Amino acid sequence: MNKSIVRPASLIQQGNLVLYSTSLKVSDLLIPNFYSIDRLDPENANEKGYQRLLNKSRAKKLADYIIAGQDTKDAFLPTSVFMATDKNIEFDQEKNTITIVTNDVCPLNIVDGQHRVEGLKMAAEEDARVLNFEIPVNLAINLTEIEQMCHFLIVNTTQRSVEESIAQRIRARLTKAMDVDDTPNLPKWIFKSVQKGEDEKALSYVDYINNEKNSPWKDKIKMANVESNNGSVNQQSFVKAIKKYILVDDNPIIQLESEKQHKIFLNYWRSIANIIGTDEPTVLYKYNGVDLFCRFCIPFLKKMVDMPDYKVSTMQPLLSSVFDNAEGSAIGVGHTDFWVKGGTASGLNMSALTKINSEMVRALYSAIGINIEKEI
Repeated sequence: MNKSIVRPASLIQQGNLVLYSTSLKVSDLLIPNFYSIDRLDPENANEKGYQRLLNKSRAKKLADYIIAGQDTKDAFLPTSVFMATDKNIEFDQEKNTITIVTNDVCPLNIVDGQHRVEGLKMAAEEDARVLNFEIPVNLAINLTEIEQMCHFLIVNTTQRSVEESIAQRIRARLTKAMDVDDTPNLPKWIFKSVQKGEDEKALSYVDYINNEKNSPWKDKIKMANVESNNGSVNQQSFVKAIKKYILVDDNPIIQLESEKQHKIFLNYWRSIANIIGTDEPTVLYKYNGVDLFCRFCIPFLKKMVDMPDYKVSTMQPLLSSVFDNAEGSAIGVGHTDFWVKGGTASGLNMSALTKINSEMVRALYSAIGINIEKEI
């Protein structure tokens, strides 16, 4: 059903960004296909969403507040919802009004404010008086999808925080888009991160080991926007460790094609899991395990350069030798008991992990008598 909504509006020009400052009634929001929310899908690493998941409890609290204020007429919601469209909207300069023709420009995309909109919808379902409640809206026109995503990131990093795992996904998408899509001017700290591309590279590692069927990490990483409590470590922490310890200049495999890097990294973790085991309740797949073995990965790969290949059958004997010869605080690091829940690994801090890593590196370079034959 086509509708034309005429609303008072002020034209705001911010560089190339054109905004209309206006208001909408809750009844407008209930028009079929009036708006959409481009949410990030945690099940699909290649999707194009960027919004966090809806917190229904948060929306319900707002709905209860709005309903409670209907009798006293003191419900107060001054913060503007940020909507956008990639199309143009008619503006009457004489009357200072905009006309939203739903079939032409809808759905409008909610860039910021999804919880306010959902809360108002919930309230209207319980109390029809809410249908006439007005909310302030800043409506941007002629914004491409990639530009809308950029503005979401800017709003949620310059004014208030957004979950880092979601920000990582957005920065990774912007890295891929920089050479092919026009993007708005980004704050310097965001631009540098996007330009460097570390989030995109680190996420490709994380997605690979979390999805491969023969990976000890399969489905153990809690990805951005996942509501369940499944997963032993979150995406944010794993990406942080890979950026800090793996994406470094002295990584001997950094020049290889990305798919080969991922397979080598997976073989490394398969070798670790084969030795330590995964049957017991283990913290190997908590942050301490991620941090320690990401630290140790580059020294280990430097040693692997002298080996015939990067297969599990080649890596595992070398790792076993390191574990067997480790001394000091690293004694037992290659045994299941070290990693069981409540064991030694559970109580390690960063200083202790640094010492254990140093002991493992020392054992690595003193390893002798390892019989590794090149596979034909």
